[in-house]
Amino acid sequence: MKRDLISMLDVKDDIEEIIDLGIKLKQKSKNGEAIELLKGKTLGMIFEKSSTRTRVSFEVGMTKLGGHAIFLSTNDIQLGRGETTEDTALVLSRYVDIIMYRAKSNKAMKELARGATVPVISGLDDKEHPCQVIADLMTIKEHKGKLKGLNFVYLGDGDNNMAHSYLLGCSMVGMNIRIVSPKKYWPEKYYVEEAKKLGVTVEVTDGVENSTDNADVIATDTWVSMGDEAEKEKRIKEFQGYTIDEKLMDRGKKDAIFMHCLPAYYGYEVTKEVAHGKQSVIFDEAENRLWAQIAIIVTLCK
Repeated sequence: MKRDLISMLDVKDDIEEIIDLGIKLKQKSKNGEAIELLKGKTLGMIFEKSSTRTRVSFEVGMTKLGGHAIFLSTNDIQLGRGETTEDTALVLSRYVDIIMYRAKSNKAMKELARGATVPVISGLDDKEHPCQVIADLMTIKEHKGKLKGLNFVYLGDGDNNMAHSYLLGCSMVGMNIRIVSPKKYWPEKYYVEEAKKLGVTVEVTDGVENSTDNADVIATDTWVSMGDEAEKEKRIKEFQGYTIDEKLMDRGKKDAIFMHCLPAYYGYEVTKEVAHGKQSVIFDEAENRLWAQIAIIVTLCK
């Protein structure tokens, strides 16, 4: 039975094992040991949205695993010229061992996964970004030594793929989560309800002032996601006051860390002083996309 990673809930039963595998394979590789667990395997990567970190981390990851990755933009394949998603999935499944899809819509993501006979990994869609959040949880575990019982605070656009995957991912590993966002941009109810089922404290608020009190992790994301460019001016006005600055960081715990999945727009969702400051782990987080995805690929190809 093939296994996909479309939502964080797809790894609900073994997320900690995947995180620990990522940490272990990272250590082995940095010690100079080979981690070629997928020799001769091929990853097909479909990109409807461009990305620095997603493309490079998946390609390098497959190389480190002894396999090979093929980059496919919609200009390169028939999907961009009207072939059905199902037919694309069925054809690619005859050539490659695993597919990564960076999609514009969750609907298309699910359609490709249904049609494929090999595992499908979401490299992002409009509802969730599971690979990024698994990498973030791995980064938190490296810095904090644990996940359970930590307090995670996210400020900014609550109705986006990062906030949705954070709600599920943090709850799955026993972290309390607070989403701080203007009411208009609160997360979809489904993700809040699913998170609450997992027995941690889940809070959604528009109150910024004391929002980072007692936080172990403070995170944000761009206010203007890919596809939202037409709303840029409007969004910048509506998110005034939600910028993470040193004052907000100081209200967290002394050893609180700052996270951002990048790219960052300094002066908007975060100041450069925070993003490049001593509490920031954004570049460890970016690197861990590689190691978390290696662990995900290995797990799904078992």
